[in-house]
Order: sequence, then structure tokens, then C-alpha cells
Amino acid sequence: MGRGKLRIYLGAAPGVGKTYAMLSEAHRRIERGTDCVVAFVEHHHRPRTEVMLHGLEQVPRKELEYRGGVFSEMDVDAVLHRAPAVALVDELAHTNVPGSRNAKRWQDVEELLAAGIDVVSTVNIQHLESLGDVVESITGVRQRETVPDEVVRRADQIELVDMSPPALRRRMAHGNIYKPDKVDAALSNYFRPGNLTALRELALLWVADRVDEYLTEYRSEHRVSKIWGSRERIVVGLTGGPEGRTLIRRAARLAEKGAGGEVMAVYIARSDGLTSASPKELAVQRTLVEDLGGTFHHVVGDDIPASLLDFARGVNATQIVLGSSRRKTWQYIFGPGVGTTVARESGSDLDVHIVTHEEVAKGRGLPVARGARLGRSRIIWGWAVGIGGPVVMALLLNTIDLGLANDMLLFLAVTVAAALLGGLLPALASAAFGSLLLNYFYTPPLHRLTVADPKNIVAIVIFVGVAVSVASVVDLAARRTHQAARLRAESEILSFLAGSVLRGETSLEALLERVRETFGMESVALLERAGDVDPWTCAGSAGPAPANRPEDADVDMPVGDHTALALSGRVLPASDRRVLAAFAAQAVVVLDRQRLQFEADQAKELAEGNRIRTALLAAVSHDLRTPLAGIKAAVSSLRSDDVAWSEEDQAELLEGIEDGADRLDHLVGNLLDMSRLQTGTVTPLIREIDLDEVVPMALGGVPEDSVDLEIPESLPMVAVDSGLLERAVANLVENAVKYSPVDERVLVAASAMADRVEVRVMDRGPGVPDEAKDRIFAPFQRYGDAPRGTGVGLGLAVARGFAEAMGGTLNAEDTPGGGLTMVLTVRAVHRRPDPAARTAVAERQAS
Repeated sequence: MGRGKLRIYLGAAPGVGKTYAMLSEAHRRIERGTDCVVAFVEHHHRPRTEVMLHGLEQVPRKELEYRGGVFSEMDVDAVLHRAPAVALVDELAHTNVPGSRNAKRWQDVEELLAAGIDVVSTVNIQHLESLGDVVESITGVRQRETVPDEVVRRADQIELVDMSPPALRRRMAHGNIYKPDKVDAALSNYFRPGNLTALRELALLWVADRVDEYLTEYRSEHRVSKIWGSRERIVVGLTGGPEGRTLIRRAARLAEKGAGGEVMAVYIARSDGLTSASPKELAVQRTLVEDLGGTFHHVVGDDIPASLLDFARGVNATQIVLGSSRRKTWQYIFGPGVGTTVARESGSDLDVHIVTHEEVAKGRGLPVARGARLGRSRIIWGWAVGIGGPVVMALLLNTIDLGLANDMLLFLAVTVAAALLGGLLPALASAAFGSLLLNYFYTPPLHRLTVADPKNIVAIVIFVGVAVSVASVVDLAARRTHQAARLRAESEILSFLAGSVLRGETSLEALLERVRETFGMESVALLERAGDVDPWTCAGSAGPAPANRPEDADVDMPVGDHTALALSGRVLPASDRRVLAAFAAQAVVVLDRQRLQFEADQAKELAEGNRIRTALLAAVSHDLRTPLAGIKAAVSSLRSDDVAWSEEDQAELLEGIEDGADRLDHLVGNLLDMSRLQTGTVTPLIREIDLDEVVPMALGGVPEDSVDLEIPESLPMVAVDSGLLERAVANLVENAVKYSPVDERVLVAASAMADRVEVRVMDRGPGVPDEAKDRIFAPFQRYGDAPRGTGVGLGLAVARGFAEAMGGTLNAEDTPGGGLTMVLTVRAVHRRPDPAARTAVAERQAS
């Protein structure tokens, strides 16, 4: 049985209609005769969505008990037993209740797909793991439930369910998304127009990138070389010269004029010695293009115009931006230049922009191509000069009598020219042919291939020897220059690679993509296996349809006994395999580093868990047993028939029982809160409230005359979870009261600063040194010589954990005049309710 297909409805925010669209699709499939069931769909009491469930078979859910409550989750076993053709599974990023078959719902979906069941699911853009930080910066809320991007990317179909922010807010106002009592808070917080617009843009761009991936894969599979102008992609050709910054900025302005424009800067490192870019300038230009939202690419190519056009067509570019030539007028005798060649060969599918700049015609300061690699055209010219040059020279010298010595020098000059152009073989041919012509036309007896004077024989022999020597030296110099240039190009590539790795910029996928671009391949894969007879597995790849085995690839670069780099697209020359070997070795190093980092993170989590468990056992063994022992002793005393307790004694024993129970409740509460923070299950319900509604309620656990409260009525509202804020402030106040002198009151004050509100809890106790201010927030830490019976050292750790869960901070400062101040910072909402509403709230609290 094959793997099932996954279809995902992606939305920018709750309420855009993902579940409704999924249920509509289910009805359409049932009408076509498809066996379709509802594995799990949550309608959230939305009438229109609930109506769409009518007529659909629903697989019974599984009931799970957790912390005194009963929760329902998808019954994976029941769905597998039912084995439908299509299963509807809502909310792909959902976290299952502890005790479920899998921790995440997307893992449940993977099981259904593996069983050959097609799945239709839904997810919001804010639940994609890679966008967590971006969404938090937009909405101020950290998404606790996420799904790995790769799970969504692997979907066979992704359909965007879109709705404009005004339309979505109207749906919210009409009560079609949340209950009426939650509408105002939602519209003023998460569903603000700016938030919805930014989330919508994220969703559109993410889907556009996926469409671009599909298009690239299709073009590669069908070998489509013609450019499809589906979106504006602008390639900037860089030479490493100072004009590169001007070209990048010009390309960025062109990209801004079209929707979804993309800038790709490319530097082509030639191996013929004609270019010598400044690494510092290239680094500056790389930073500039990335700051402008583009990407930087480093490619090796001997023919710069052809390599640039190949790159542009490979990325489906629509425009190329080049700078006007820096060559002086006389340098055009060596060729038309890169810009002219690219414009001539670009065809009708690529627009080429030649941009003027301050360096035009100022000279490139680069060596002229006289000692470079001998291409086909130069070899042809070398043979032409080597054979035709002596003939032309003989015709000219027949009209002028310069003497044998001068004639030999002129023929020698022709031989040297042939060596400079075509190398050794054309020069040897020129020397041989020239010596025959000298013998025939200029040494007595004339017009015969004999030499009468022995001195002339010596002269001709010397001529041939000098010509061959000069030709050999010139040819050797050209080849050594080519080798040096090749090595320099390789060193530039390796230096760039090493620098990016040392800066920590290169992941395995990015490194493989760099290999693919550098060598102009279609796909690259890093393959590994456990043993000689085990099957190959792909540790990472770049490009469409990577090879599954080294023997299936065009280029196979083994790294060790059980690892290989497989490249598909073309066969590489032997000269390129040295650089490829360095890339392959680096890829293995990056893979090992990623795995070691993963193992280190796991070891760190295990070590932290062991430390927490050890401290928890110590707390249970002593701090929890102490109040239990006191309670048991008091109860045993009251139950004893041997002693007649007075009313005062009974009251004292009962008070001891109550104090012990309160201590137990406080300790167990902190232990449970710390456990929730360690496991990441604290999910705050953020809403807009006034501090004076929460802070007074947090003072119930301390004596009434021990705290002064200063909460100005002019403070803006804050976006917090009222329960978490109350618990955090309560822990801070109890800690401050515990360490304050008996005659000193703790001050709880609040103030607004920009978009934040600070709650300060100030005591006059002994204070804490600067080096210990961070350590006191660690779990199971007591400062100084605090007795063990005063707690397990979790109050401040829990308070900081709750503050960070709400998007706030908690830090310690010195109190002016002595003592410690705890500063709790939360996000402010600059919107005040009307006075009538505040009066109504105050009356309800008073009653």
C-alpha cells in the first residue's frame, strides 16, 4: 500500500474559513463517491461550521483524563481500523493531551499517511515553527503549538484560504468566530488591522515561495530552459569592483517596482586570471545585498558571459543588471566585453540593464589576457600566425634587402608571436617553416634548399634553437599562469567556505546549495550508510530529484568508507574534484557538528532534568516532610485521650495544623508551577486588564500592614494573563516580606515607560550582591543562610518563568538606601476604558 496524500488548508489567522473549506471539500468528495470520514474537527461553536458537519461520518473521539479534567482527542487506532480513503483532521499543530499516542497531532497524521489514508488538514501561518519569532514580534504572543515547516512543505497540496483584514474583523464583530464576551478583547488585541495585515502577508509570501519551489522542480524535471516570467528575479553581475554597490541598489529599486521582486547578486570567479576581486569589497557587497533582502551567490566559470547567462536561466531570472565597462577605449581591441556579449546572447526572454557608474572607462587595473589559459580561438590564431606569418614576412622582405641577420630577427619575432598566441606547437611549426624560407630565399645559393656557407648553417641552427627555446618558455609561462590563476580561484572559494562556516552561517542544506551553485549542478545529496551492505540514506540534499545512490549520480565524491557526496547534472573535470573534495569533507564536518549539537542539547536537557529531580527529591525529603510532621504531631495530640487539652492549647494546635497545611499548599503549588515551566506547558491567556484589578489580589498571603501599594489610576492597561501575573506578584511580595525587617513595610509601586509598565517590589532587607542577582532566580536556590524550612527556593524561579511566558521580564536591582527591588516589566496597551466602566468595575469589587 502506498503512502497517503496530504492536503492542507493554510490560513493567516483564526476565522478565515479553513475548517469550512475543508468540510466543503469533504462534501464534494462524498458526492463523487469517495469514502471520507471526520477523524477530528473542532467547530468552536460556530454555527455555520457546525452545520457543515451534518451528513459526514465522524469517528468517535478518545476521552483522556488529565489533572482532574476529561479531554477528547483523535482516536488514531479507531481511524486506522476504519481505514477510510480520506480522513479530515483539523488543527495540524495541536498539542495532544499527555498520555495520548503521540505528543503532536501532526505525528498522528503521519501515521495515517503511512497507512495509505489521504488526509485533509488545516493550519494557521503563525503555527509554522520557523515563523515563531516573526509572529511574536508582530502580535506580541509566542505560539506554543507549532508544526515543523518540513511537515507542511511535504504536503501534496497546499491551498491558501484568504480573507482581507476588514472582512475578518467584520466576521469577528458579528460573532462568527468567538463568543460575544470575547469579541472586544480579540478585536483590540490579536485581531488588530496591523496584525492581520502582517500575518496575511506572511501567509501569501510563504505560499508564493512554495509555488516557486514547485515551478523550479517542474522546470528541472521537464528540462525547460526558456525563462518563464512568473515573477521578477533580477540577477546582478558583480566583478568585485567598487561599482558593485551602485548596481545592487539599482537592482533593489527595480525589484521594488514589481510585486514579489527578488534580487540575486552573483560573483563569477574566473580561472583564467582575468579577474582579481577584493575579498573585502565582496564582503561589503554581500552584506549590502542581504540587508536589502537579496541573496549572494559565488559561482566558478571560465566564460563569464556564458556562466552568467546559465545562472540567470537556472534561477528563472527575468532581468540582468550589469555595470558599464571599466575598460579603457584601447582595451576593446581584445573583445567586446562582458556587458555587450551578455546583451547579444541573452535572447528575448532576458532583459539586460547596463548601469552607468563613476568608474566607467577608468580602467580595470587587471592584467591583459596574454598569459592566460589557451582557448580554442587563441590556438587557431597561433597556428595562423605560425604558418601565415613567415609567408607574409617573406613577401615583405623580398622587396627590401635588410641583410640575413635582420631577416632572421624578423622571422624570430613572428615565431615569438605564434608562441604568445598559440603556445608551443604553433611556435615550433613557425620555427621550422621560417627556417626553410630563410634557407630558400636569403642564404646562398638562393632559391635552393642548400646552404653554401657553413656560417649560414650555424645561423639557421641557432635561429631554430632560439625560436624553440622562446616558444617553450612562453608556453610554460602561460600554463603556469593558468595554474596559478586556477589555484587562486580555488583558494577564494575555499576561503569563502571556511569563513562562512567559522561564522556559523552555513547549515548542511545551505552548504549543499552552495556546492550546487558553485559547480553548476542540478542537485546535490550527502549520502551515508551504516555498513558496506546497508542501503544508502540521504542526510541532506539541495535541488530537485537528488540521487539516492552514489552510482546513480554524475559525480561521486566519497568521504570515508560510508559517506559520499553525489552530484547530478554534468560530469566535472578532474581539476574541479580537488575543490569538490574540500566541500565534501566540510559537509561531513557540518553534519557531525549538527548531530553533536543535537546530542549536546539532549544531554543538557537530561542534565537539567536530573538536577531538577534531585532537588525535588531533596525538597520532598525535608521541606515537605517538616510541615507534614508538624500536622501529624498536632493531630495525634488532639486525638490523644491521655491529655486534657485546654481551649487555648487546642486552638494553638489547630493553628499549627492550618499553618502547616498552608505551607504545604504553597510548596506544592510552586513545585507544580515549576514542573509546568520545565515541560513548556504554560500557555498564557493574554488579555487587556488594569493592574489595580490584579495586584491587590496578590497580597492576600501576607499580613495586611506589611505592604504599601502605589498603583496610579493613570497607568495604561497591560496585556497579561491575570492568573499568572497575580501568582508572580504574590511570590515576589511574599519573598520581600520574608526578608524585610519587622518594622519596615514592603513597597509595591507601578509606573509606565514607553510601551512597557513596570511593577516594582521594594524591600529594606539585606539585599543581594550583583554577582548573585541572576543566581537567585534559578530553581531550588536559597540566598544566604535562609533556613530550609522557609521553602524550596522556587518562588522567584516561578515568578520569572511566568513573566517570560507573558512576554515580560523580571530582574533584580538594589533598593536606594539598602535592600532589594524586583522589577517586573509587562507590555502596555495605550487604551483606557471610559470612566463609567471603571466605576462599575470598582463597585463590583467593593460588593
